[in-house]
Order: sequence, then structure tokens, then C-alpha cells
Amino acid sequence: MHNYRNLFRYYQTNGGLPMQVQDVDLKLLRIFVAIVECGGLSAAESRLNIGRSTISSHLSDLEVRLGIKLCKRGRSGFELTEPGRVTYQASLELLQQCEAFASTVASSKDELSGRVTIAAIDTMVSDPRCGLADAIAALKAKGTNIQFDINVCEAREVETSVVNGRSLVGLGVSRHQLRGLEYFPLHNETNFLYCGDKHPLFNCKASDVAKYLKQAEMITSNYTRDKEVRNDGLNYQHSATAYHDEGIAHLILSGEFIGYLPEHYANYWVEKGQMKAIRPDKYHYQIPVMLISSKNNAISPLANALIEEIKRCHR
Repeated sequence: MHNYRNLFRYYQTNGGLPMQVQDVDLKLLRIFVAIVECGGLSAAESRLNIGRSTISSHLSDLEVRLGIKLCKRGRSGFELTEPGRVTYQASLELLQQCEAFASTVASSKDELSGRVTIAAIDTMVSDPRCGLADAIAALKAKGTNIQFDINVCEAREVETSVVNGRSLVGLGVSRHQLRGLEYFPLHNETNFLYCGDKHPLFNCKASDVAKYLKQAEMITSNYTRDKEVRNDGLNYQHSATAYHDEGIAHLILSGEFIGYLPEHYANYWVEKGQMKAIRPDKYHYQIPVMLISSKNNAISPLANALIEEIKRCHR
């Protein structure tokens, strides 16, 4: 069921529809969506490139036009109200349909136009097999009126971003594929277990590796959060958690923890002598990097062109 229809029913049930939804200024809706996704007005400043007071004024204007309170903001933090939550979901769908409309109209003139939104896990740029940069260049050459928006985020957020329509496609990993999404494997990413040069495991004798491994504290990461998934028998004390590879690298370089990193990303520190893989013959796993898209993208020529270019550049 369409979210904007849910919004209409919500307003009817809770005091009537304050205005026609199609009359809402799209600029205000985009600002509202950015506020929600950033988690507050202050956090949205850098993304929107406008000051907090201006953002607050725009949000107030939208609340006045809708006749509802969209969120609670103050010392206690930022929190959506129930009508704010419904409005956010409806806004995502409305903005997505507007982008699809513009893309479809542009395609009727044999040109690609619109906003390309991509969600991706971090550190992919260091993987020589990643063809995203080439895909962007190829797509840019096909249309002079294409805007690009890339959001680097935690693995599960990549899928959520595509499901909610915030991103046309995602490049990430997935253990449990979500309904409504399509997954196209690009390549397998190999992750090894690493320690930093300050850790006892770095220079220990081969005969002492097993002993130090039992004592070493593992980093819990966003790829596979539970030790049962890897089944490596190591010491997951949950005293260190990271949601991005860069965070894992900081923790490993501290010399206090060991953790898994993609080989292509860790090589930078391995070559400098600041990290090394621990028993790479035993402690490693592969995880497929996927191109993730919505099954609804068939209506968007721009989304289809983006998907085809990413596939071509990863062959």
C-alpha cells in the first residue's frame, strides 16, 4: 500500500486532512527527510549546507502548512512524532516518484536526467575490483543533467536505504536478503584476521600464537556480529564494537584488539609493517559484495542505466 495513502488515512482518522498532499513544497519535504536521516537539525547542517536556524524555520513552515507537529526537538534530543513518522515515509515515496517522473520524461527525449543516489559500504574505493568510479564516469557521459549523491553507511543501512527509496542502488553485503530487493553478485571480498604491531601476537613465536589468541579481545563488526556466524572459537567479549572498517582499523592499530578486515583495505598498513594477518590459512572468510536494487526500478530509465553500467564495469 502506498505510504501517501496511509498518510491521507492517518489525517482523516486524526482530525481531517489539513491540506492536499500534492501541494506540499518539495523543497521543504527534502529538508525534512534530511533532518530525519541525519537524526536532528544540527546534524543536518553539513548535509544541507544551510544554518541550523534556517533549517528550523523551514521545518516550522512545513509543520504550519501540514497543520501537525512533525517532531520533538530540544534538550532531550530529536524525536519524530507519530504523524511525523508517517509523513517521513510518505515523503520518501513521493520524492522517489518525482525522481522517476523526471527520469521518464527525460528518457522520452532520449537523454538521461535526474539524481543518482547510491548507498555503499565503506572502503570499497581501495578494492581494485570495484568499478563504481568507472560506472559513474560512463553514466555521466550519457547525460549532462545528472546529479550524483553517494552515501557511505553501515552494511544494513545500505539495504534500508534502497528499500525506503532513498537510494536507487546499493553496493554492500547481505546475509539475509530482503523481500522487494534484487541482488546481483559483483565479487567476493576476502577478510582476514589482523593484529597491530603493538599487539603481543604481532611478534610472538609460532608456538605461542594459540595461547595469545585465547587471551586476545576480538572486535565485533557490522559484517557478522555474532561469533557463532564465523564459528572461529575466538574471544568475543563485546568490549569493542565498530560499524565501519575504518573503526575496526583504529581499534586494531591501538594494539589492544584483533579483528577482521577486507584484505584490500588492510594491505595499506600491512605494507607499512603496522598490521599483519594472523594464521591466514585458518582465520579468514569470504563475503559476496552485491549490487542491490529495488524491483520497482523498472519504471526508472536512470536507475536501469545505472544498474547496467555498474554490472558492465564489474564484469
